[in-house]
Amino acid sequence: MTETVPPTSVPNDLSVLVIGSGGREHALARAIAADPSVSAVHVAPGNPGTASFATNHPVSITDPDAVAALASQLGADLVVVGPEAPLVAGVADAVRKAGIACFGASQQAAKLEGSKVFAKEVMAAAGVPTAQSRYCTTPEEVEAALEEFGAPHVVKDDGLAAGKGVVVTDDEQEALEHAAGCQAVVVEEYLKGPEVSLFVITDGETALAMQPAQDFKRVGDEDEGPNTGGMGAYSPLPWAPKDLQQRVLDEVALPTLAEMRRRGTPFTGLLYCGLALTDKGIRVIEFNARFGDPETQALMALVDSPMGEVLYRAATGTLAELGELRWRDEYAVTVVLAADGYPGEPEKGGRIELPEDTEDAWTIQAGTALDAKGNLVADGGRVLAVVGRGKDLRTARGAAYTHAGAIDFPTGFHRYDIAEKAAVEQIENSYSEEQQ
Repeated sequence: MTETVPPTSVPNDLSVLVIGSGGREHALARAIAADPSVSAVHVAPGNPGTASFATNHPVSITDPDAVAALASQLGADLVVVGPEAPLVAGVADAVRKAGIACFGASQQAAKLEGSKVFAKEVMAAAGVPTAQSRYCTTPEEVEAALEEFGAPHVVKDDGLAAGKGVVVTDDEQEALEHAAGCQAVVVEEYLKGPEVSLFVITDGETALAMQPAQDFKRVGDEDEGPNTGGMGAYSPLPWAPKDLQQRVLDEVALPTLAEMRRRGTPFTGLLYCGLALTDKGIRVIEFNARFGDPETQALMALVDSPMGEVLYRAATGTLAELGELRWRDEYAVTVVLAADGYPGEPEKGGRIELPEDTEDAWTIQAGTALDAKGNLVADGGRVLAVVGRGKDLRTARGAAYTHAGAIDFPTGFHRYDIAEKAAVEQIENSYSEEQQ
């Protein structure tokens, strides 16, 4: 069978298939559907929220052949892969082999997220600033690395862990226990400074930096409790250096993309740069190979460029023709509502009643389902994400928390301090724009 090459000019009636079922995919599909050039949006498997504006389809998202077959059956012009697991499984490769444009990293390139060790090797070769680290496979190696770097201890599962593979703790025993539950870990020095998420859309050559965002990993207010996949986020960051996006492109993204090309495994799709702004400058905490959740929910509320076209151009090597991304002159805050028990075993089946969405605040569904009577219920850990938008952070926070307070979800909870310090200008930033 001859492989069909997708057209590089953007069709004016794009049919887009988004792979995944979480809040990130709901937010992406919602933004794509708002693009005038998009005629149809499909989500697989999707959730009750995506079903309100797109067509959901059952599929095993880590089965490359099944995803490619669905895309072909639907006549999709573009496939957007949301989660990391399908990328590491090679879904993007199978879709491209079927002759369909795909926004998502190849299986080999997705190792930037799939293996912390591989990411460190790439950063070292590319000269990208990051934390000192040690790769450990035995308890003795872990103990030696913890002693070398001292507390706070940073221990990362080498493989995928759904956003919960990292422990940062002053308790050496807790660090050792986390490492014992992993086949291999990376132990790192602790990076002191505010953390920033900066997403880079790329076709492998051209790279466009999105606005920086900040997420909140700990389950409880004041950053108490265990790490989660993210309990909230906001963008833009009023306290961040004005040159941050360009510096990340110059010091992190472009050198990494060049190194991936040199290795014969060019990276296309979304390069998620998790950063610490330290007193020594920018340092990379981690790379991900896809949009982050819950930052995506805030960013999609602010982007003013046609997302169907943006992602199609990235998937077909024509991103340079787009120009810069456009943004609304506003702020957005995302507040995650999780099921009781999360990030441990979440309580599923809890009834949910949602208020009407408005221009200023709306609900993104993630871990939801419909019960036998058609009622909306919790079906995961992070169940909902509320997005508030406004002229400043205080207004956006107010919109988000007012909307969250109107949700009837007795078996759910959320943090109350998302973006609070930024809104009252209490974030200390040791990074300086004058640093070279």
